[in-house]
Amino acid sequence: MVRNRFLVFFFLLLSLAVSAQNTKRQESRKAALQKEIEVINRQLKENSRSNARALSSLQLVRKKIDNRKELLAESDMEIKALDDSIRLREAEIKKLERQLDTLSLYYERLVRSAYKSRDGRIWYMYLLSSDRLGQAVRRMSYLRGFSKEMNRQAVAVQETTSLLKAQKDTLSVLKSGAETVREERRKDMELLRIEESESQTLIAQLNSDRKKYQRELEKKNREIEALNREIAELIRKATAKDSAKSSKGTSKKGSAKSTSTTVDTRLNAEFASNKGRLPWPVSGTVVERFGSHNHPVYKNVKMPFNNGVTVAVDPGAPVKAVFDGTVYQVVIIPGYNQCVLVQHGEYFTFYCKMKDVSVKSGEKVRTGTALGTVDTIGGETQFHFQIWSGRTPQNPEAWLK
Repeated sequence: MVRNRFLVFFFLLLSLAVSAQNTKRQESRKAALQKEIEVINRQLKENSRSNARALSSLQLVRKKIDNRKELLAESDMEIKALDDSIRLREAEIKKLERQLDTLSLYYERLVRSAYKSRDGRIWYMYLLSSDRLGQAVRRMSYLRGFSKEMNRQAVAVQETTSLLKAQKDTLSVLKSGAETVREERRKDMELLRIEESESQTLIAQLNSDRKKYQRELEKKNREIEALNREIAELIRKATAKDSAKSSKGTSKKGSAKSTSTTVDTRLNAEFASNKGRLPWPVSGTVVERFGSHNHPVYKNVKMPFNNGVTVAVDPGAPVKAVFDGTVYQVVIIPGYNQCVLVQHGEYFTFYCKMKDVSVKSGEKVRTGTALGTVDTIGGETQFHFQIWSGRTPQNPEAWLK
């Protein structure tokens, strides 16, 4: 019985540890989502000063809605886990209460029996009245066992009472936690309804003056296309230059490859092996993803292919290198301000929409090296980032952790 109580207590502690770990993970994810929503709200506050940024506001609001829905999903999972734990605790409490009733009843009978024979002379008479020595020994063993059994039952009652109290305390904490999460979920549902209403208002605004917003969209599309051409040309020149160096190094008789080609090969392998583990260059929330997308309102309008990701950040947010490499070039591109191209062997990372750039061409950088800060362009503080493998753009979210 003692062993069974120990196992019950052990599994209680184990379940609490697992529950705490899951709760910590969910709280961490919810905190990250809330932080992204705060960044979006600050950007929307800036956008509210200009009706010209309706599309940008719509993208931000839709991202906020996605985050809010994810928060609700996290809350639902948390509530379900808490409800499951509550049911488990309640079932365990009922089981312990039944055990305690049985133990208490048995212990009460032992105590009553001991009370009736509390006079020591009765015990002596019981032993002396034995017919044989063997019977006396057995009676002595019984009396000793009776005493030990009383002690064991007393301990069992005490242990079960303590375990029952611990279970009830845990149940109280779980119920309180579930109520807190339900209240958070209720507030998030209210905010989601407000945000969906904001989205509909912005869609109506974009539809009410379609010609005006299409002109702005065309301007933005030209900037994106110019950016794509500029990056493609920069990378073409870089790869052509490396190919020329490699050919020159191997054409010299008796000479090995140049040092730069060796370093490039090493960096290339290291960069490739870190896919999915690279750090983000900025802290913020992705508002434009990699690939081809239709306009969120004008469904028949296709947006230019996005070779990277755009991240909404706080004004003056620091930009850091995602891996060791060499700054190939710092360029200025209309609509994207200063941009930094870093080479990592055959891979390239491109950092755009920067205000202050703290590196120069040819400079070696390490993972986490500060490259500069994000600029606020046209009232928007958004950072654009790309990763290229040779002359092929990659989805940054597949590379970043």
